[in-house]
Amino acid sequence: MSYADELFIAMCKDILENGTSTEGEKVRPHWEDGSSAYTIKKFGVVNRYDLSKEFPAMTLRKTAIKSCTDEMLWIWQKKSNNIHDLNSHIWDEWADESGSIGKAYGYQMQVKHRYKEGMMDQVDRVIYDLKNNPFSRRIMTNIYVHQDLHEMNLYPCAYSMTFNVTQKKGEDRLTLNAVLNQRSQDILTANNWNVCQYAVLVHMLAQVCDMNVGELVHVIADAHIYDRHVPLVEELIGRKPFPAPKFWLNPEIEDFYQFTPEDVALIDYETGPQIKNIPVAI
Repeated sequence: MSYADELFIAMCKDILENGTSTEGEKVRPHWEDGSSAYTIKKFGVVNRYDLSKEFPAMTLRKTAIKSCTDEMLWIWQKKSNNIHDLNSHIWDEWADESGSIGKAYGYQMQVKHRYKEGMMDQVDRVIYDLKNNPFSRRIMTNIYVHQDLHEMNLYPCAYSMTFNVTQKKGEDRLTLNAVLNQRSQDILTANNWNVCQYAVLVHMLAQVCDMNVGELVHVIADAHIYDRHVPLVEELIGRKPFPAPKFWLNPEIEDFYQFTPEDVALIDYETGPQIKNIPVAI
């Protein structure tokens, strides 16, 4: 069993057995038929993944590593807020007629600010500090910008990354760790997708900054399972898990802006069948 499977199964059981229901509350999300989308939720879920030991792709069902990497690069590398720059349709529900999702996600990453007597955006500042001030406790991004929320077609769910570099005894290279903060997460549709894409991000940044990968800590304020997802989750966590796959990142890439989804792969990735036609609350 992969460690990602172990964590996922334990988290889902905890939510289902000890979570609280929002049924009867006034909730924003709804199903395609217009009915309210209620959840069972847990507050303050924290999961830790040691990327130096294994890549956190669950095996209970397949996580599409190239597609989740493409979305991450859409935000962090292309710094785009337009679905026409994305090679999937996962954001179509929130795009306007021009393809824009408003001042959300990638838009916030490309906003420049003054730093070190020059102008940088958030991504370039992270890379600059990892290379030049690696032990700084101020290396982070934040895309939950209150003044722009009214112009976002969806408020950011995964909204902040904090990077922290350590020096392990007996090792010359530094180790890159990160905390992913998420205000809300649909566990069935998005949990391992987000975990994998930010694990890829840590691997990429570590490589271009000549560091080893360390821990990815995932903090979820509202971890929830939608009412119509409960039987799907129960079936999923009852499946037979497989060993964790091996992660491959193109070792020739030295510039973060040169990575593409083709530069990542999961080797020996054996999984259970995909779950099709998952209802998505909007």
